[in-house]
Amino acid sequence: MSDDNNIPEEQDESLHDSIPVTGMYKDWFLDYASYVILERAVPAIEDGLKPVQRRIMHAMKEMDDGRFNKVANIIGQSMQYHPHGDASIGDAIVNLGQKDLLIETQGNWGDVRTGDGAAAARYIEARLSKFALEVVFNPQTTEWQLSYDGRKKEPVTLPVKFPLLLAQGVEGIAVGLSTKILPHNFCELIEGSIQILNGEKTNILPDFATGGLADFSEYNEGLRGGKIKVRARIEEEDSKTLLIKDIPYGTTTNSIIDSIIKANDKGKIKIKKVVDNTARDVEIQIQLAPGQSPDMTIDALYAFTDCEVSISPNACVIIDEKPVFLSVNDILEYNTRQTKSLLKKELEIRRGELMEKLLFSSLEKIFIENRIYRDIEECETWEAVIETIDRGLDPFKPDFYREITRDDIIRLTEIKIKRISKFDTFKADELMRKLEGELKEVNYHLKHLTAYAIEYYKNLLEKYGKGRERKTEIRTFDTIEANVVAANNAKLYVNRQDGFMGYGLKKDEFVCDCSDLDDIIVFRNDGVCLVTKIQDKVFVGKDIRHVAVFRKGDERMVYNMIYVDGASGRSMVKRFQVMSVTRDREYVLTKGSKGSKVLYFTANANGEAEIVTVFLTAGAKARIKVFDFDFSTIEIKGRGAQGNILTKYPIRKVQLKMEGVSTLGGLDIYYDASVGRINTDQRGELIGNFLGDDKIIAFYRDGSYELTNFELTNRFVQEELLAIEKFDPKKVVSAIYYDGASKNHFVKRFMIETSTINKKFNFISDHRQSRLVVVSTEKQPQVKAKIQKGKSIEETVFDLDMLIDVKGWKALGNKVSGHPIQEITLIAPEKNRHKEVDQDEDVEIGSTVSFDLKKKEDSDDDKEQLGLF
Repeated sequence: MSDDNNIPEEQDESLHDSIPVTGMYKDWFLDYASYVILERAVPAIEDGLKPVQRRIMHAMKEMDDGRFNKVANIIGQSMQYHPHGDASIGDAIVNLGQKDLLIETQGNWGDVRTGDGAAAARYIEARLSKFALEVVFNPQTTEWQLSYDGRKKEPVTLPVKFPLLLAQGVEGIAVGLSTKILPHNFCELIEGSIQILNGEKTNILPDFATGGLADFSEYNEGLRGGKIKVRARIEEEDSKTLLIKDIPYGTTTNSIIDSIIKANDKGKIKIKKVVDNTARDVEIQIQLAPGQSPDMTIDALYAFTDCEVSISPNACVIIDEKPVFLSVNDILEYNTRQTKSLLKKELEIRRGELMEKLLFSSLEKIFIENRIYRDIEECETWEAVIETIDRGLDPFKPDFYREITRDDIIRLTEIKIKRISKFDTFKADELMRKLEGELKEVNYHLKHLTAYAIEYYKNLLEKYGKGRERKTEIRTFDTIEANVVAANNAKLYVNRQDGFMGYGLKKDEFVCDCSDLDDIIVFRNDGVCLVTKIQDKVFVGKDIRHVAVFRKGDERMVYNMIYVDGASGRSMVKRFQVMSVTRDREYVLTKGSKGSKVLYFTANANGEAEIVTVFLTAGAKARIKVFDFDFSTIEIKGRGAQGNILTKYPIRKVQLKMEGVSTLGGLDIYYDASVGRINTDQRGELIGNFLGDDKIIAFYRDGSYELTNFELTNRFVQEELLAIEKFDPKKVVSAIYYDGASKNHFVKRFMIETSTINKKFNFISDHRQSRLVVVSTEKQPQVKAKIQKGKSIEETVFDLDMLIDVKGWKALGNKVSGHPIQEITLIAPEKNRHKEVDQDEDVEIGSTVSFDLKKKEDSDDDKEQLGLF
């Protein structure tokens, strides 16, 4: 044991001055966190650059001589300013170069689409782009600071006159803080800045170099909590092959292929082969397994692979050495105001330079024309020379905008005799007039600074905007339910007596193919139903009556049931739906009395109502012991309804007498042009009411048509679609198309003779410039044509049924006119244009649908053609 009394007095005092370790940790951690946030991870709002990027740009400007420099040399130059080694600098240079905005590159810089890295720094070269030289640098408006070792000066921020932060995007992770600002379109940023300067509101959306499709409905201006969905662009080459043309931001072709193979191995999708054909353009070829639907596979690719990714932005920037969360529109406004301020500074600097040039030009002229230089010949001292010149300028001093200083006079003494002897008054006046004109222009711009800034942005757009059009298409995505589009990678089995079901009971009764994502609904003979997740083997209760895949919210599935109530002995009958349930919870479908039992049960996918024969027991007191019952005579209710009394006598058996038909009527199918999908939720235009084997016919701009069923998984490419409607094989199709070979418009009328679904049939000429212009299934369709006759243009109305008879669908057709046709538009049928439709009137909705779905502003005309008015 130590003795406290033996501790020296000086040492005892030092113990009282010691700092606890916890306090040291707190201070050091905060210092480290602040350093990482400010000096490494988060960009400054002024120039949109992290410190390493700013130092690289400054180093490249120092090296700039118009020629390419080895990246290894640029790294060495940047290390004078950045104290973190060559690896971080090299990665940052490659990142800047791949964004193709500030740096021109030469050599193998990698590929963000495939994930290939750049070559070594000694093999690749770079130089500043013309755009960077114009908008990023100006030493006169730059604020400077000493470098980390105090040997050189570096910019605090660069005077960038452009929303560079939003154009390039940025991602960084600091201590307890992160930032993720997505790249935006170059041209749209400039247009947005012009809108801000004009006092208008703007709403910019991201744009990605990898293209693809994106849904920005939840973008929330890039703030925390927002998200966007980005999808690959997938095209259907044929019924057995899909092509991925664009990939989502943040993915590579390799990661896409890996995710597809992984989903296939897990049985989520079924494909035969994946081939990466990416070269100049992205192309991933997917060969489908036999029997797989292309539309369903596209949905499955979005649901189970990296073909669809969700991105959560988090716009955080440094303002006044503090991290601040701003929306991208606020950042754009800040950058726009900053650009205007920098332009003002540059104009003020230029005005000062012009005024100084004018002042000295005037002094020079006075000094020479008034021969003041001769007065100094007799001066014996330097001070006398200065005083003599100063006295000579006295009469003219009131005309100058500032006092004449000693330095101005010294500068006059430095004028060479040769210049004095060859002085040309006319040229001097001409130079001064030119300077005055420039000064007047600068003053005008300063007074009209907003207009000057707008013109500056327009000039940027004209010089650098070409080739920077939007690459990512803005779309609204439909919700894809994974369990609906998942491939059937499992088989459902059931052991009814013991009460087990699952995909592992391979020795028991096979029910159906299913997915391992499916929910299964089970009905037992005791009148109980439950929904549970499919498993290898799960106990759901003995004496199973019915088991099937459960589709939540299925309004078409109706269950018909007869049961005997255990308490009263009465037999009850009910029709019901099971729309939504809590998983693994048991629901009683009877009155709940002990001894209740199901006598008859059917599941009807389309609301069918059959007729059954009921046989009472031999000892029943009823006079009629055998009778029929029609389920269509009772209403469809919820699962909790107890049902109607069928009979109070005991039943021996119930037997099916006649298969029923649907009592629900047809499905109203709508087409939503914004997502290119059909639906039953009343989104978009009504196509028609569909039953059983009814089909949809779609006409495409390339001159083909396609028959499809009305499965909600079907998708249509909106840009390619000209018209869509319910298919009626008795209707005549009237069409006008432009023939690319002859440069003429042809009209033809034909019947649909094919019956193959999900296959396109071309019915116009096969020239690559041929296109379908108008299509209609009206009995007497009319079009309005603008025909050029000489120098004048005449409008003519044509009745298509009068121009040509009905012929085969492969017929060429007749010329519409011998003169060039400028425009053809379909005229809405007169009978539908002003017709008031009574609700009780029997109107065949969707009998005529021929319209351009791309023209959303013409929605009223579209409704007229649909027969809604």
